[in-house]
Amino acid sequence: MNKIKYGLIGASGKMGKEIISLMNENENELVFKYDIDGESFSEKPEVLIDFSLPAVLGKTIEYALKFKSPLIIGTTGFNEVQLKQIREFSEKIPVVQSYNFSVGMQMLIQSAVLLKEKLTDWDIEISEIHHRFKKDKPSGTAIMIKNALGREVNISSLRLGNVAGEHSVSFGGLGETLTITHSALSRRTFAEGVLRAVKFIVDKEKGFYTIKDVLDKEQ
Repeated sequence: MNKIKYGLIGASGKMGKEIISLMNENENELVFKYDIDGESFSEKPEVLIDFSLPAVLGKTIEYALKFKSPLIIGTTGFNEVQLKQIREFSEKIPVVQSYNFSVGMQMLIQSAVLLKEKLTDWDIEISEIHHRFKKDKPSGTAIMIKNALGREVNISSLRLGNVAGEHSVSFGGLGETLTITHSALSRRTFAEGVLRAVKFIVDKEKGFYTIKDVLDKEQ
């Protein structure tokens, strides 16, 4: 892939710094950024990446329209109105939106759905642990798992220390239990998923996509 000129909203955050590090390793160029320190611009980005806060969504869409750049959104904590706004926006500009860009998480979700179909009379619970600074609770990923299961499932959330992210889906019958767990050992795993999404979306014209679409395309 040729060098990509990209923009990043939320550049000074933990995920923003991780994305910049990985994109630099792959010889991509940061040409626009926006965060709490303001805006920095050198030229129009080919792709815009947003890992900021839900309150910034309006600004993110404004920049994507201004640059006519495909948009990758990893921000969590959106409400239903904002999610609808993102989908409507994707009719003009291509969007990849996901609460979790990890490959392993997609495998957990697929496994959980398969188990739900096989263990039809078992109870199901979701639990998640994140660092103390995470603002949304439950996590967007836990909600994503719940939505994939397609049924009402209780979610337990803990905010502890500097945990990058751990999600478990537990199944319980009357005589046994089964738990599958995904642990993010560093934020780099999410940045790697973002890089895959960049390669996927850079030549798209419009449409709404998820990280599942990105990974399915690679197979």
